[in-house]
Amino acid sequence: MKAIGSGGEWWWNLPSLRRKHDSRRRGRRNPDPRGRRRGPPREPLSSSSSESIGQSRGWPINFPFRQAVTAASLTFTGDTIAQVRKRIVDRRSRGAEPDSKALIPDLLLNHDWLRALRMASYGFFLYGPGSYAWYQFLDRCMPKQTFVNLSAKVILNQIVLGPCVIAVIFAWNNLWLGKLSELPSKYQNDALPTLLYGFKFWIPVSIVNFGMIPLPARVAFMSSCSIFWNFYLSTTLSK
Repeated sequence: MKAIGSGGEWWWNLPSLRRKHDSRRRGRRNPDPRGRRRGPPREPLSSSSSESIGQSRGWPINFPFRQAVTAASLTFTGDTIAQVRKRIVDRRSRGAEPDSKALIPDLLLNHDWLRALRMASYGFFLYGPGSYAWYQFLDRCMPKQTFVNLSAKVILNQIVLGPCVIAVIFAWNNLWLGKLSELPSKYQNDALPTLLYGFKFWIPVSIVNFGMIPLPARVAFMSSCSIFWNFYLSTTLSK
């Protein structure tokens, strides 16, 4: 019996088994009132974390998929409106009736789908993610709704985001067309008029957006206004 006892005592004193037994004893010693074992409190997910998870589902990085799809659909819509308007004007100049039976087939068959895809790809890969990151940056730097912050956001939106958008869309369009050599002349002839027209359009829109529109409705408001801007950009780029 002494030998067996000594052997049992040696087996019991193994370090791994002692740690396992001690952890079990500690677990039984600290139950909560409802009989469950207490553990470290779980950290709640922040709103930014949950938003990032929703944005990056299926993507290796935090890609704003929803904003990218929205921007792509709106740039596609703006280009489609520009093409349809130009075709209707051309038919009227030729003396054809705009409501004739051949109007719909003419609009579908002669639609420049590659041009529409070019604009949609710009919205998906560049404008959507870029503008989303920019507005997040502005909200982090100036979270309070004051007159100074409103003025700063509107001014920064025009002098930083505006020129960047025009420079990128012109370069993206010429890259698709294989006309990068013509990009300097495109900047010289069309960039400044487009930027000045953007000031006239986006300054009032930005003031209304940052000053009057509630936060949950801002994306929808800016998206609706951007259809007209995308129409103007598509018309300018097709010259």
